[in-house]
Amino acid sequence: MSEDTGAEKTEEPTARKLQKARDDGQVARSTEMPGATVMIGAVALMVLTGGALITKLIGVFKAGFMFDRTTLLSPDLLPLTFGTQAINAFIVVIPVFIATIVLAILASGATGGYLFSLKSIAPKASKINPLEGFKRMFGTKALVELVKAVLKFSLVTGVLILMINLNLESLVQIGRMPLEPALQSAGDLIAKSALFVTLSLVVIAAIDVPWQKYEFNKRMKMTKQEVKDEYKDIEGRPEVKAQIRRRQREMSDQRMMQNVKDADVVITNPEHFAVALSYDPTGDGAPTVVAKGADLMAAGIREEAKAHGVYIFEAPPLARALFFTTEVDQTVPEDLYVAVAQVIAYVFSLDSIRPGQQGMQKPKPVVPSGMAFDASGKLQ
Repeated sequence: MSEDTGAEKTEEPTARKLQKARDDGQVARSTEMPGATVMIGAVALMVLTGGALITKLIGVFKAGFMFDRTTLLSPDLLPLTFGTQAINAFIVVIPVFIATIVLAILASGATGGYLFSLKSIAPKASKINPLEGFKRMFGTKALVELVKAVLKFSLVTGVLILMINLNLESLVQIGRMPLEPALQSAGDLIAKSALFVTLSLVVIAAIDVPWQKYEFNKRMKMTKQEVKDEYKDIEGRPEVKAQIRRRQREMSDQRMMQNVKDADVVITNPEHFAVALSYDPTGDGAPTVVAKGADLMAAGIREEAKAHGVYIFEAPPLARALFFTTEVDQTVPEDLYVAVAQVIAYVFSLDSIRPGQQGMQKPKPVVPSGMAFDASGKLQ
């Protein structure tokens, strides 16, 4: 448990806490976004297919008020006739219903993504606690929801009243028109009114989405002690420790490979081991191991040396001795000074050879008996 219970939550939520909240069914969710999206889609569909939709509805209405003599004289046929007309009307508007359902599904995941969690619907004591219920009813969230509801009602009502006032004469004229022109005019008015209502809902959604994200992030914030406790908990897991060690090794290997280009010589086994040495002749220090590796790593060091023109010197006993006794960034042991000095002197002499001049004879460095290792690291 955090030592500073009640401390101010100033730290941003960690990825682990956000994932845990998501598993519990807690995400930033706007209830206004789906409604606005559905309205936009419905209005767009009305604008695109309004003429064809009205024409089909007119046909359904006409058919519904036209009966032949047989139907009128047979009351048993009337339910079948009305049922058929109802099905025809439903077929006309079913594309609108399908489009609305698809838009509602898409909009539901616009802010918090698609989420299904049994934990969010599981019974909780806090949900039936009268005190907790009282807090929810009169808390900040309830106040915000009330303000949104009042704002939504005011905007929608204001838009509808404005549309009625602006189109009052047209509404009166619709009652005097024949069926087809009346339906066409009514459809135009409905589409126009729906457009302005949708714009008012978009305004509310544009305010609600960032507010919901802000509120969710505020609830998810953590104290500094909670962040420390979570970090300790994660660090204590064996798999996490292994992953950290693996990443550290990878980073160390990358840095080591970058150091090969600065080496003066790479001493090899020649295949199983490779040790890169760097020496500053102006200093007082001994040569330093800047990179070393076995098998694949040794092959990588050799390739890197070839790419940067670093001399590769084959001396299996010396390569094994350096590999098993010296770590990266350490100077070579005193027992290997003579052998390493012979190699360094030979490599440096190659740079001073003039054309036609005979160079220094390639040395065969010998390591002391206490430094003679086999390929498995055992003293011979």
